Amino acid sequence: MIASTPVARWTWGRDTDTADCVLSCVTDLVAAHSVLADHRLAVGGTTARLTVAEWGRPRNHLFEGALTLPAGREAEQFSEPLAGQIRQVLHPGRIGSVDARAICSGMRDGETSGLEKGMFLLGASAFDGFVTVELITYSDVWMSHDLKGRPQSALRDVNAPRLSAALRDLAGTLGSETDPEEPTHFGKATETGVENFFGRDGRASDVWTSYEIP
Repeated sequence: MIASTPVARWTWGRDTDTADCVLSCVTDLVAAHSVLADHRLAVGGTTARLTVAEWGRPRNHLFEGALTLPAGREAEQFSEPLAGQIRQVLHPGRIGSVDARAICSGMRDGETSGLEKGMFLLGASAFDGFVTVELITYSDVWMSHDLKGRPQSALRDVNAPRLSAALRDLAGTLGSETDPEEPTHFGKATETGVENFFGRDGRASDVWTSYEIP
């Protein structure tokens, strides 16, 4: 099931050794996307929306446009050329922050295998010598029960290890520990995946009926 709001969220953050916010944002976004692609969690062409905000005037954009993300083992070599293309068309002004967001469709394994559109939102932000990457999943295929509280151990068993491996590889690639964010209405993020909510009777909660927007 794909929810209209986040099921779980993770972040990674680190100091950078460059003052080039555009390069920092693009580099980590491309690297993170490549990890997802390796685990078939980002399939097909992925387009990111990137904005460069002016220092002291965050609503004034020095650049706003689409960026096609490369995938594969050699993807990171494209980070510098992509950043260079953006710098060439920047409006005059001092850069305050750079933000990028991309919707990723991924493969769901199991008896009902197929492409799930909108499985993840991948984002990256860079400002003042610091860069962060955010990963949000809208899917419940990593959980022991679906969002309606129905058991799906077979689906979880083939998909949860892929998410766990991706989270581990993201930490290694980005050079930062995986930080599970606060629980959402639908699930609880951990360093290795997503957990359901359970009631006092031990049954998985039907959070879909309670929180999904019609």
